[in-house]
Amino acid sequence: MRPYSELNGDQARQAIDVEQVLAAYRTAWERHHRSFTGSMAWKSVSGHRYLYRKRQGIWSSLGARSPETERIHRQFLIGRLQSRFRVARLAKRLDAMAPVNRALGLGRVPVIAGRILRRIDQAKLGDAALTVVGTNALFAYERLCGVQVASGHLATEDIDLLYDARVRLKLLAPDIAREGVVGLLKKVDRSFDILGKGGFRAVNRDGYMVDLIAPMPRNRMASIHRARLGSDDNDLQAVEIEGLAWLVNSPKTAVTVVDERGYPLTITVPDPRAFALHKAWLAKRPDRDTLKRSRDAAQASLVAELLTTRLPHLRFDDPALGALPLALRDEAEGLMGGLAAAHEEDDGALTPGW
Repeated sequence: MRPYSELNGDQARQAIDVEQVLAAYRTAWERHHRSFTGSMAWKSVSGHRYLYRKRQGIWSSLGARSPETERIHRQFLIGRLQSRFRVARLAKRLDAMAPVNRALGLGRVPVIAGRILRRIDQAKLGDAALTVVGTNALFAYERLCGVQVASGHLATEDIDLLYDARVRLKLLAPDIAREGVVGLLKKVDRSFDILGKGGFRAVNRDGYMVDLIAPMPRNRMASIHRARLGSDDNDLQAVEIEGLAWLVNSPKTAVTVVDERGYPLTITVPDPRAFALHKAWLAKRPDRDTLKRSRDAAQASLVAELLTTRLPHLRFDDPALGALPLALRDEAEGLMGGLAAAHEEDDGALTPGW
């Protein structure tokens, strides 16, 4: 029996519609935030009227009152009104789609994970700095393949965020660069707190865990301080783990998925081929917990089968995976061999029972 089921026609159509509406909402929201955040007003200075624009608490003059500044002011007010209307209309559309998504069984991602990932997406951290790895990445892979994975493969009470420390803080939003991952988590749930001083794990009152992990540096002796996203000393500090450099350097993909309440979100994950190969490598590590090795092997086999049957154009010998070491790419042969043997056992006779 396969460890996944295909989406039916209604589910597939709804998933596509939700993805399109979310894309439209994100575009409209980002344009509104970029062009109309703050305010614009006239101010009197030394008996003259000037047009001022307020951004991030700072007022800047746009010039003395004139036909041109009056036009700027008028266009700003009209544009903001139209923009708010468009964003609100799309938000209402997503609200209306949520119960339909739930009824069709499309809601997959735990609610708390969905809220965390939306914050990451809004902060533009998913574009470069933070990638979702581990079990939660399966939500993205099942959507790419148009299937739903059996619940046994998806059960988890935590989320692993892979941090690429090569991202420079000055490229991030000021509040993110200062407060880091902990600041972001507390905007989702104030009860999130770090386990231990300088810890890599944050936990909320319900026991949901967020781990910040990073690749182990080539020169371990040169690694004096563990990587953290924010400049605040109280931010999470990533634990360095062997083998994660392969995932950091692999291609990434952003996928629209749906949380258990029926609301969509974007999740950024490593290339599914890199995920499968990394899991297969972990499953052979003698120093890894036995139960985790078994789960790693099952997830590697699952994703490899999905790639073979649902995404055959994503080949393991693709040059795009050139950043992965040869030893890791060699795991593909074992994965494919295992799949072939399993199908020979499960497919049954090639002739009907006449």
